[in-house]
Amino acid sequence: MPPPQTADFTQVTLSNVSRHYGRRRALSQANLVLSAGEIIGLLGPNGAGKSTLLGVLSTLAEPSGGEVRYGDRTARQGGAPLRAQIGFLSHELQLYPELTARENLEFFAGLYGLDHPAERAREALVLASLSGRADDVVEGFSRGMRQRLALERALLHGPRLVLFDEPFTGLDEASCGALVTRLEQLRAAGSIVVVATHDLDIVDPILDRAILLRSGRLRELGQTGSLRARYRAALAETPPRRRRGIAPAAPGPQGGEAGT
Repeated sequence: MPPPQTADFTQVTLSNVSRHYGRRRALSQANLVLSAGEIIGLLGPNGAGKSTLLGVLSTLAEPSGGEVRYGDRTARQGGAPLRAQIGFLSHELQLYPELTARENLEFFAGLYGLDHPAERAREALVLASLSGRADDVVEGFSRGMRQRLALERALLHGPRLVLFDEPFTGLDEASCGALVTRLEQLRAAGSIVVVATHDLDIVDPILDRAILLRSGRLRELGQTGSLRARYRAALAETPPRRRRGIAPAAPGPQGGEAGT
């Protein structure tokens, strides 16, 4: 049998994807197309299912129903080569606290099968602004330092599908600005970037699209007004109960504040 071929990641397509936990439906018949060279914001209240959707996209969670295709292949058809093109920064930062920053990065570079892991680690430490702490154990790092290190860990292998779950957590203003620049660079390189976030004001200028996940259903927000105003307007509406996939976009009012 020939080895599985990986997907080209020009598009990732969700078709009627559901994910159930007992009687709770974290995702309900979701339809979505993600295209290369896009930054997509994934918005929604706590517990709306954003982390579940990212888990499904990352292949770490299987849908209870429906299908996810990466190009023309499913995760099972693409196998390990497909997964090697996905980078995922979750709430669990996947760092070893007893290892140094350098050791963490070198370990993951080896896990990804990258050439010259020591050099890759040095470059990542520079990007994380952690060169001066390279040989300190991660256990002593602040949350922001761990976040920056974990971000570079997720990007070490040059993934084509990049999934971030609240990536701005613990970051100061300068680090947030640096992350925004990295996101724009990923888009320019043709990656698909999905960012689940409550930091609406930070991502508003760079998002190509914003998707609301609520009650297990997806809805694309319109383009009129600030992201915060569109989000607030969408939450003020009655949650959909019978619509499937992405509901039609509705324009939001200009200006205004909303909690995230």
